[in-house]
Amino acid sequence: MIIYNVTIKVAEPIQEAWLQWLKEVHIPDVIGTGCFTHAVVTRLLEIDDSEGPTYAVQYHAESKALYNRYIDKFASTMRDKSFEKWGNQFIAFRSLMQIVN
Repeated sequence: MIIYNVTIKVAEPIQEAWLQWLKEVHIPDVIGTGCFTHAVVTRLLEIDDSEGPTYAVQYHAESKALYNRYIDKFASTMRDKSFEKWGNQFIAFRSLMQIVN
């Protein structure tokens, strides 16, 4: 199992609307690509939230091939939609992990 982890720091003024959009629009769109089985949304604790909260979304893929398919065919469109909606009010970084247990 592969986990595509996206960590996002969101500006405080948009955080409630952004979280609703994430859960109701963005995650269903990503899961709808068929590349991931499910997603888990977490909020980071014990960090500086003075400029807004930080979330991590973990998308679970059955294989690296499915992750690669997402990156090759869908990722740029999904990122573009996020920037069109929210502009520079968030910053994200991504990492790829493999479950080993």
